[in-house]
Amino acid sequence: MTKEFSTINPSSEEIINTYQIMSKEQINEKTKKAQQAFSEWKKDIKKRADHIYNFAQELRKSKEDLAKTMTKEMGKAIKDARAEVEKCAWVMDYFADNGKVFLTDEVVNTDARKSVVTFEPIGVIGSIMPWNFPYWQALRFAAPCLMAGNTIVLKPASATMGCGIEIEKAFKRSGVPDGVFQTVVGDSSIADILIDSEDVNAVTFTGSVTAGGKVAQRATSQIKKCVLELGGSDPFIVCEDADIEKASTGAVKGRFVNNGQSCIASKRFIVTKKMANDFIEKFVQKTEKLKVGDPLSEDTDLGPVVNASGLKTIDSQVKDSVKEGAEILTGGEQIGSKGYFYKPTILKNVSTNMRVAQEEVFGPVAAIIVAEDEMEAVRLANDSQYGLGASIWTQDLDKAENLSREIRSGIVTVNNVVISDPRVPFGGVKKSGFGRELSRYGMLEFVNVKSVRFYDQLVHQIAFNKLIKLDKQNEQACSERVDKRDKHT
Repeated sequence: MTKEFSTINPSSEEIINTYQIMSKEQINEKTKKAQQAFSEWKKDIKKRADHIYNFAQELRKSKEDLAKTMTKEMGKAIKDARAEVEKCAWVMDYFADNGKVFLTDEVVNTDARKSVVTFEPIGVIGSIMPWNFPYWQALRFAAPCLMAGNTIVLKPASATMGCGIEIEKAFKRSGVPDGVFQTVVGDSSIADILIDSEDVNAVTFTGSVTAGGKVAQRATSQIKKCVLELGGSDPFIVCEDADIEKASTGAVKGRFVNNGQSCIASKRFIVTKKMANDFIEKFVQKTEKLKVGDPLSEDTDLGPVVNASGLKTIDSQVKDSVKEGAEILTGGEQIGSKGYFYKPTILKNVSTNMRVAQEEVFGPVAAIIVAEDEMEAVRLANDSQYGLGASIWTQDLDKAENLSREIRSGIVTVNNVVISDPRVPFGGVKKSGFGRELSRYGMLEFVNVKSVRFYDQLVHQIAFNKLIKLDKQNEQACSERVDKRDKHT
């Protein structure tokens, strides 16, 4: 019996589409096709760049349709959905512009006549991606990976399967060779099949810590490289000299981006005691101006969370924290009887043992923790199993630099919120994962860093003979030392 799953509109709770889950044989056909496409795709970097430029243009051309598909499937406000598509086009252009430079051979000075380090693609990459940024998550990895010469088989989240299928269609429309980028259809049950495929050479995963651990274990047990981009509970530190107007505006942007469903959203607002009252007042005022509603409406700021399970989780995190002493300043409840809408929520009197401080809160809920001073703020920021991003708000940039070096995370932003940017590496430490995406560092995650050394044959023979002679001399000297030691004894 064929298994099925459905995508559901989180605004109306209506079924959008129903899909049949691909069989193991169908998935392996896809990976085999990707391996066959790889043999040609890897050969010409200029052709790859041309194809990627064309794909970026196709994204811009199809922006409205792509944005609507995303909004219907996961509830992102339509204006933000358009911005995501635009950002995807940018990342494709960036790596088409810079890929050749990033992959240029490096010359190394050694005893050889010539020594170089080359960067070669490793093959087919299995990509397992989440629903919260269904285009961006897939393409921020795909852009450098494809430009390096690899091919990709994507398993999108089942909640945004339509988005994953639209990415493959856009690649085909733009003229990218068949098999270079493919999407497999299924729920979480097919991830293992993709990882296990003998034609998959490496794996990249973005998602939860629990699922990431399983992916890493399965991939590495088969000696397959993997990169993990997992959860986050990013601290937002307000120093004693912060500009409160700018910091409070940044707090709204940082916490409620994508309705709070972002791994790099600001989640723990650690405010020095001196600034706490003023910051909290402005943060609440600005939060209450946000409009929650139909995500297809142009004036909506926040849509619904992705599903009923997500809504239930954030509601329980808030209620459990209130039971332990947290105070709701605004929000704290579901909106309406249809759809998965939740009011933008701010909690104060939060302690570090509460769920909203310990867990990743994937929804529009901000937890405020008051610190005695800036050093305690840093200590509290590091008191987390996560280490993805952090932001620091201060007018003293020297202080900011010193504090940034004390924060245990992969990204620190001063006087702005954390965002992913093609020009700088993206990734975390601790349970936020390992490896990097974006920039040259992200591109080099999925290449074979190969050392090649050239020796002139005659020169090499002379050098080899010298080594043999030195070995004999060392052997004789060692023997003489042993004889002397024995006589002394």
